[in-house]
Amino acid sequence: MCGTVSRSISGELGVCINCIRGRREGVLSLIQKAHMKSRRAFGLPETAPKDPGGLSCNLCMNECSIPVGAMGYCGLRKNEEGRITGVSPDEGKLSWYHDPLPTNCVGDWVCPGGTGAGYPRYAYCDGPERGYKNLAVFFHACTFNCLYCQNWHFRRQTFAPQTTPLEDLLSDVDSRTSCICYFGGDPTAQMPFSLKASRTAIERNRNRILRICWETNGSMHGNLLDEVMEIALESGGCVKFDLKAWDEDVHIALTGISNRRTLENFRRAGEKRGQRPSPPPLIASTLLVPGYVDEDEVKGIARYIVSIDPDIPYSLLAFHPHFFMSDMPLTSRAMAHRCVQAAREEGLNNIRIWNIHLLSNSGLISPCIRVSVFQTLHSAIPCDLQCNGTGTGMRPILPLRVAVWSAVLP
Repeated sequence: MCGTVSRSISGELGVCINCIRGRREGVLSLIQKAHMKSRRAFGLPETAPKDPGGLSCNLCMNECSIPVGAMGYCGLRKNEEGRITGVSPDEGKLSWYHDPLPTNCVGDWVCPGGTGAGYPRYAYCDGPERGYKNLAVFFHACTFNCLYCQNWHFRRQTFAPQTTPLEDLLSDVDSRTSCICYFGGDPTAQMPFSLKASRTAIERNRNRILRICWETNGSMHGNLLDEVMEIALESGGCVKFDLKAWDEDVHIALTGISNRRTLENFRRAGEKRGQRPSPPPLIASTLLVPGYVDEDEVKGIARYIVSIDPDIPYSLLAFHPHFFMSDMPLTSRAMAHRCVQAAREEGLNNIRIWNIHLLSNSGLISPCIRVSVFQTLHSAIPCDLQCNGTGTGMRPILPLRVAVWSAVLP
């Protein structure tokens, strides 16, 4: 809008960070247009319904009021003749797999499974839990609409007619499963399911270690967060908040949603950290999106984290072009260094760069790198839906995680 030309300006958004922060006239309409387009492509509601006579859902900050015949923002719940239908605490839309420990979780560098932190109460050994595994549970819906979503494939399953019974998931918690981690998509839209699954799994494995973790955008109702933190604290697990941006307008541009609830919930969770300092029950991460999530964004996030506890672990994630921002460059090594330094200057003590194999010396991404990373994402598990088993035991599997490397940059 201001005439700036840069590879770090998303073609779909069509607006630079300075225009977003300055609330330049016409910026909001461009942002809304981009998000509505990305949601129409999958048949999702373009905005959160706010019908005065609709049925209310307060699981997340969108607080939908759903009119008859319509669905909520996440696409999971529908108002059918005056009653909400869709997922429930007993049935959900999800897939899962076992991931050998230590794994590529963003909290691996501080969690019991990756380090042995909390041994012997919360870890099976004084070091990485080799020989044990994580049950990685991927939910097929989200309460945000990130234009760069790294796991956008879940949208193909949001409207799938079948749901999965809670017992099918619990049947895969075996004696070598030392932790369960919920991610997606995002667990928020199906939080009642994950809470019931967690409590049941813990009860059935009461005489051994079974940690429960969540990786989330943090947009859930505060009361649900309290339940999440209680389970994580007691089990030795952690809650990983994805703090996507500091400036609210930048956050809306990238995700379609305000970050107010996320920041409120992060502080709410941080206030409970003293109940179990080690292993850390709260972890933060930020994806370094070139041109949008820069040093100023990281500085603001870091300052906020420090105001709660300067020892909260913070992972900075290298960006790879995806979804409706596939025209963007990679995170440059220089940018990563600047962001680490910005966080340190604010007083944060534990900072880690993740996905360092994606860092570029220039920020540009060559065709060969793009193909290589795409193949890495899809080679182990084909992009098309697969199933383990038949009938009600069907467990759809999506391309969920890619191997990652991390380092503390000097």
